[in-house]
Amino acid sequence: MKAILDHIGIAVRDIEQALAFYRDALGLEVEAPEEVVTQRVRAHFVPVGTSALELLEATAPDSPMAKFLEKRGPGIHHVTLRVEDIRAALAQLKSRGVRLVDEEPRPGAEGALVAFIHPAAAHGVLVELTQKHSTGPDLRVHRFSVGDLQLTILYDGPFKLDGGSMFGIVPRALWEKQAPPDDRNRIQLAMRPMLVEAEWGRLLIDCGAGDKLTPKLQDIYGLDRSRSLEVALQEAGIASDSIDTVLATHLHFDHFGGATARAGESVVPRFPKARYVIRAAEWEDATHTHERNRGSYVLDDFVPLQHAGVIDFFGRDQTIRPGIRVMRTGGHTGQHQIVFIESAGKTAVFVADLIPTAAHLPDAWIMGYDLFPMETLAFKKRFIREAIEREYLILFEHDPCVAAGYIREKDGKRFVDPLA
Repeated sequence: MKAILDHIGIAVRDIEQALAFYRDALGLEVEAPEEVVTQRVRAHFVPVGTSALELLEATAPDSPMAKFLEKRGPGIHHVTLRVEDIRAALAQLKSRGVRLVDEEPRPGAEGALVAFIHPAAAHGVLVELTQKHSTGPDLRVHRFSVGDLQLTILYDGPFKLDGGSMFGIVPRALWEKQAPPDDRNRIQLAMRPMLVEAEWGRLLIDCGAGDKLTPKLQDIYGLDRSRSLEVALQEAGIASDSIDTVLATHLHFDHFGGATARAGESVVPRFPKARYVIRAAEWEDATHTHERNRGSYVLDDFVPLQHAGVIDFFGRDQTIRPGIRVMRTGGHTGQHQIVFIESAGKTAVFVADLIPTAAHLPDAWIMGYDLFPMETLAFKKRFIREAIEREYLILFEHDPCVAAGYIREKDGKRFVDPLA
């Protein structure tokens, strides 16, 4: 296990007095505070060279930080070591009999995973391990069940979009902590189609960008086709001709470009035995574009399907297959929809671009790409409340690291409890 010093946590009773010393007297730069809901603290990071100081103030009188301050007063609270793989590090420590506070990592500040080692094992020092939020995508096939339905999270590679556009009116100083941009202001994203298997067959929800984009566009969007949907299907042991149904959440290129493929001079259906299920009003919008949405729709992604006679259009919210139903959200596009996967009293929801990443949980964190943002806001507020109360498993199509998880809320702050 390789570990380096990440930061030193300092408990403070009066943050203004602490800032008067670290910021004003020493002249250090203090980053904007971040509340860590799971630990009920507010963290102020103070970069110092390659490491940092973390000023910690309690946000609840019965929090562990408040109890620490009551017992010991202000001062050094913990030392944090950064590791590449926190789960592997915890497994190694456990195998050596090291006493742990956390046997599984939990969400920490700045999107990191954290876990604590008991002071009794570290000669009186509380040691925290952290694994920073990765800027590279986690592209793995994940399998799990929802009742009688078998779900497989696939991938169609990483891609990048402009960070400002992905977060709309949210200031960069806030979103860049969750999604660090590159030198072209693009943030790392993933494309994750979802396969559902049941007695009635195999249904694929969305299918990524595919391989038809020009080299120029591949560069603009940072597409890496070495981890394409074809590779994911092979890894999952699924043949393209075994897919019966392809369901579109909407027809943007990064969601439905993989519905067709080039065959010589022609463009043909990518899944030769599948019926493609598309909301009729979304088709109307995609084939009658305007200046605002024209760049997101590529006719070769879906018009050849009509020529091949493989589309089943539908007009309203309905059940597509047993246990699979769609609900229009609007907002992102006029007819954008999410997919409910329901069986044996359990529910998973493929949220597409309603909540594109786990960073988009706050109500106002809405993409600048959305044509009708107030419609997104209204639906999103209702849906997230319902998802928390009913414990829906949320399937994130674009988050680079979190493929699925449950939305939790504590002390008014939302976070994702990741499953995959």
